Amino acid sequence: MSELAACLAVLGTGSDVGKSIVTTALCRIFANRGFRVAPFKAQNMSNNSGVTPEGAEMGRAQIVQAEAARIAPHVDMNPVLLKPVSDLGSQVVLNGTAWMEASAQSYYTKKEFLFTQSCAALDRLRRDCELVVMEGAGSCAEVNLMAGDIVNLRAAAHAGAPVILVADIDRGGVFAQIVGTLACLNAEQQEQVKGFVINRFRGDIALFQDGIDWIEQRTGKPVFGVLPWYNHFHIEAEDAVVIENARPFDPASSSEPTIAVLRLPHISNFTDFDPLAQLAGCNLVYLQQPQDLDGYQAIILPGTKSTCSDLEWLAATGWRDRILRYVADGGHLLGICGGYQMLGERVEDPDGIEGVAGATPGLGLLPVATVLKAPKTTTLTDFTWDGIPGKGYEIHMGQTRPPQGLALLRIQGRNGLPCTDSDGCLAAEGRVVGTYMHGLFDTPAITRHWLAAIGLGALHVDRLHGPAARDQAYDQLAEHALRHLDIDAISALLPGHLQGMDR
Repeated sequence: MSELAACLAVLGTGSDVGKSIVTTALCRIFANRGFRVAPFKAQNMSNNSGVTPEGAEMGRAQIVQAEAARIAPHVDMNPVLLKPVSDLGSQVVLNGTAWMEASAQSYYTKKEFLFTQSCAALDRLRRDCELVVMEGAGSCAEVNLMAGDIVNLRAAAHAGAPVILVADIDRGGVFAQIVGTLACLNAEQQEQVKGFVINRFRGDIALFQDGIDWIEQRTGKPVFGVLPWYNHFHIEAEDAVVIENARPFDPASSSEPTIAVLRLPHISNFTDFDPLAQLAGCNLVYLQQPQDLDGYQAIILPGTKSTCSDLEWLAATGWRDRILRYVADGGHLLGICGGYQMLGERVEDPDGIEGVAGATPGLGLLPVATVLKAPKTTTLTDFTWDGIPGKGYEIHMGQTRPPQGLALLRIQGRNGLPCTDSDGCLAAEGRVVGTYMHGLFDTPAITRHWLAAIGLGALHVDRLHGPAARDQAYDQLAEHALRHLDIDAISALLPGHLQGMDR
């Protein structure tokens, strides 16, 4: 296509107000109408990431949105990804490749370069589609950060994109969210905002009509709709906000078996476990505060962006002793990526990739050692587990080699190229298992295999599982949005060929 695609920007009054959900819904709605639509987020901050068919790394939320748009993910959809490694610093992934470790201050000095890079990515994306739905980050009205904005109003202005502002009524103060956001913007920025979507409404929407009227009269801008809270389908979360402050759980309080994931301080890619969370007849819970693990069917150590720091946290909080006691008493333990590294004898960091150079003792439950070193491995991977084929992805800096005969998976291919390799390790008669494979439970047969190994083989794993379940959920989200949003009014913000019903 010679002309650049139209753009529509979905910005927010704050973090976790529903920007990703609205963007995902619009991607599926316009894709269903026969348009080639793509998502875009100039800068994402999240430890939930994934791998593109080219073997590049990008934010998991934009991979979800690409799935909703029915196109393959590409790093141009998320050119800048910040992966926090501490409260003050992040790894910067630029155009799919780990670029630098940056403090907040040093990152700020790179903003103009990164804005240029993100604009170039957006322009490339616009040459290959008809519509780009742009997602903002956090609040679009952070006045102290606006001069260095590369993802909200400045990005929308570069693309000439009309802005929909999303507010979250469930957290309270929705009127102040909307009016206060506009009050923080100058006249030109206020003009960019064309209307509002109110998210997470509970109750009778008809009783909120006077609220809608007040917003429209006060701002002179339309409310495009009010999205009710939903629980009849599931869309992957963008970041770990949804699992913060995980509470203790007593497995004896439920008649169903329970699998627990430890909510590590630097947890990453917790969407690995969404397929388990959707299983009927089983609980999946996240645990943060140390507690006895008796009664859990299995414990999972998830990925982490800071393996050594989180290993030290396990020891300092008492989790380490509880995990070792659980395994000694016959419990099942699975570690994925950073969790796999933790299960070994030690994690060596000779170059100080995670901070201070040195070595950190592991849990000593697998006969492996990990060496952290560049370059980062980012692959889409085909594998077999005991002859059962599966697909997943790898994102890790570490190299971990199991002893002969103790590997878990046989690798058939990486990034479309055949290979013969192995991954993972098992011990304690198969009760302790580690692997680098993210997306392990996306394949129904692999999920059944693991469930059988932990004594839950009787659970039913539907064929509508993993990617198939996600695809159904995108259609359900689109139906939900079509019922409650004025899509024709939103379409009217776009060029004429994108308006109306199916082409």
